Amino acid sequence: MTPRTKTAAILLAAISLILTGLHAASASDLAGMRQITAFSKERDSDLAVTVWYPADPGGTPVTPGENAFFMGTDAMLDAPVSPGKYPLILLSHGAGLGGTPQAMSWIATPLAQHGFIVAAPTHPGNTGANRSAAETMKLWLRPADISATLDALKQSALFARHLDPGKVGALGLSMGGSTVLELAGARIDPARLAGYCDTDARNPSLCEWVRLSGLDLHAMDMHLAGRSNRDGRIKFAMAIDPVPVDVFQMDSFSTITIPVDIVNLGKPATIPRTALASGIAKAIPDATYATIEDATHYSMFGVCKPDAAERAAAEEIDEPICSDGGALSRVDIHRQLTAMARTAFDRALKPGP
Repeated sequence: MTPRTKTAAILLAAISLILTGLHAASASDLAGMRQITAFSKERDSDLAVTVWYPADPGGTPVTPGENAFFMGTDAMLDAPVSPGKYPLILLSHGAGLGGTPQAMSWIATPLAQHGFIVAAPTHPGNTGANRSAAETMKLWLRPADISATLDALKQSALFARHLDPGKVGALGLSMGGSTVLELAGARIDPARLAGYCDTDARNPSLCEWVRLSGLDLHAMDMHLAGRSNRDGRIKFAMAIDPVPVDVFQMDSFSTITIPVDIVNLGKPATIPRTALASGIAKAIPDATYATIEDATHYSMFGVCKPDAAERAAAEEIDEPICSDGGALSRVDIHRQLTAMARTAFDRALKPGP
């Protein structure tokens, strides 16, 4: 079935949010943020989970996402939760330099201010000091981290009473985008995943790291890779530049029964094959597809500090972490993506009369 295209009304709503500045934070509307844990049966360990939420005054000012390269986004640590019930957005991060929940604070914070609880687990082995090529490439484990996070929130003495029953969506960026597609019902093709790094054509930087780590994907145990990771509690999914989309069983997309929004970053001719999701959108029965042509995959990173590009070069980081694709600044790209996410999750989880 041909996917629904983004309608003029949705685009106008997104533009309106940008122009009116409704997303801008001020001292009186900062989101709250807390750290909790979620036990993962899959990994037999606790997962660190960051939760953003609509907050009342209080707490300690923090700036998650702030580091040597990127600006962070202000929030109030351990602020009281504002009374009420809110839809839940389960958020999945990517891998590598931007692969932490805190690195996604630029989109999580305004979604919390808009009236969502946003919860993001740290996917073990995907980033930081314990980064592991083998764990990163076990793509089938990531959806279980999200499901475990949902279990933990439903059992949380603090958050359970603030969840709007049945109003659960999932948002993923980069490798997190592929994670939410799995949660919606897509299945990995083990043979495609095993051959992912046979050449550099798909993902040069990731596959170079895989090779330097001594990991042979063909030798990795993938007997669980092709299983279904669908979580029926999730009613809507949004994937931003999902990677890798070329390791899925294509016929599995036609079995997805929930609405899915997919956004690619860049002009169609410049989007890497491993991220290009227009064909997938056509295969999902109830999907929308859009692009932001002035963006690149790196536009999902935080806003770069003035010396970030030079610092990255000095540290021999080969990726153009501060490069975007056109006239829009990264701030404007973030505003557009945030507005699109607000519109999409409002439509899916806050239906009007």
